[in-house]
Amino acid sequence: MNLAYIPSPSHGVLYLGPIPLRGYAICIIIGVFVAVWFGNKRWIARGGQSGTVADIAVWAVPFGLVGGRLYHVITDYELYFSEGRDWVDAFKVWEGGLGIWGAIALGALGAWIGARRRGIPMPAYADAVAPGIAFAQAIGRWGNWFNQELYGRETHVPWALHITSAEGGRVPGYYHPTFLYESLWCVGVGLLVIWADRRFKLGHGRAFALYVAAYCAGRGWIEYLRVDDAHHILGLRLNVWTALIVFLLAVAYIVVSGRKRPGREAVVEPAAVSGGPAGDTEGVAEDEAVKTGTTEESAEQSPKDEAESAKKV
Repeated sequence: MNLAYIPSPSHGVLYLGPIPLRGYAICIIIGVFVAVWFGNKRWIARGGQSGTVADIAVWAVPFGLVGGRLYHVITDYELYFSEGRDWVDAFKVWEGGLGIWGAIALGALGAWIGARRRGIPMPAYADAVAPGIAFAQAIGRWGNWFNQELYGRETHVPWALHITSAEGGRVPGYYHPTFLYESLWCVGVGLLVIWADRRFKLGHGRAFALYVAAYCAGRGWIEYLRVDDAHHILGLRLNVWTALIVFLLAVAYIVVSGRKRPGREAVVEPAAVSGGPAGDTEGVAEDEAVKTGTTEESAEQSPKDEAESAKKV
């Protein structure tokens, strides 16, 4: 018996009267708010408008939730569609089961739609929200603690996680708290991106690519510790292969992007420069015209002034 360990909650649901408050859902919601809040601060620091990150998140978050759930259901389809299972459970997101790969992929699609509607470059937006997403993942992983799921191999280290539930094939005992490992790793990833962004002025999506690469590096070894059922390819869990492939793609993007488009975007949101509505670039042109003295009125007067000068001579 371990004298020191991380206890598991006796239940993952609290009731506010008749309203159930599920720990998993609360962690996801808090993570989203942190990502939007911190992303907004970084976006403003880059020269963007306050509120833009939240406006785009209205598209990105629902897409991300759907994508995360789809990835989980597709890769663990036997949990919902095999004999004796109820397919309706595939829609019960509050019970856990969101694949980060699907969440990022489809969330990026939603963000692209929102960014396009605002008339801002998607890579700049991704760079701004990257650390916040890492911090959101760190918070969201505690939802697995509430559900007593996704733990690692049996261990007797002082920080072992004590699993008490026997539901769903669980065996009570002491296991590696992989949810905690990944939570701490994500905090480190967020801090790494912040430091690297300040040090190297990352732009054109490279800060986001660094977040992806760093997360995948940690997810690979953490996934290797887990003991929950998963599909294997050549002896490795599916998510290990996914982490490896995505890691290589992210690193390749950083290298290629750094060569083709070095530096950082000078303007991330034209409306913030012009003071006009989102997507309005006319104000920028007008400002430049005033600075250079090439307004439409001055252009019309110039020939007249030249003619009068010629007469006087």
